[in-house]
Amino acid sequence: MDEHQHGHGHGHGHQEWDDRYGDEPMWSGRPNEALVREVSDLRPGTALDVGCGEGGDAVWLAQQGWRVTGIDVSGRALERAARAADAVGVAVEWQHLGLEDLPADATYDLVSVFYPALLRGDGSVVAALLGAVAPGGTLLVVHHAFVDRARALEHGFDPDDYVGHADLVAALDTALDAGGWTVERAGQVERAPVEGPGVHHHTDEVLRARRSG
Repeated sequence: MDEHQHGHGHGHGHQEWDDRYGDEPMWSGRPNEALVREVSDLRPGTALDVGCGEGGDAVWLAQQGWRVTGIDVSGRALERAARAADAVGVAVEWQHLGLEDLPADATYDLVSVFYPALLRGDGSVVAALLGAVAPGGTLLVVHHAFVDRARALEHGFDPDDYVGHADLVAALDTALDAGGWTVERAGQVERAPVEGPGVHHHTDEVLRARRSG
């Protein structure tokens, strides 16, 4: 995954995502800027990259010593991710599934999701995301800020149908009342200019939270 890849852990069909990836790589292979910034101070452990795409983030995490599982509904993306990992000699466990298919008892020291396309539904996908974080672990979710809904609708994507930054902040607020989480960052962060799809996005909504141990 890299600067503008959307994490697609839930919501679209496998074939749709395979078609979107096409026959050529979509992304640079570099890790997301916010991932490097937010994770570099963490002690490596187990990590889950939700909607890992072509593997830029997962490969970088593995290079830092994390034991990484990357999940994605696109088999085509996962094939490219596996080649990227092999090219630099790191091991990542690639799983062809969505977040909703993750075993309920699977937990990780870091759960990372960049630019997700997670359908709101009945709220179970948010519960699955929070539940994937092990006690003492970190949740890192990054959305695009200032999404142009009219532009998105022209591309067949209604942002209102998907879990947003505010939805996760609200879910964590509820969990905070029960003493379950500490929010370490929740707000907008400017990012460096990049090239490729999504170049019009200049600001991230970053949520980093730690689950109580």
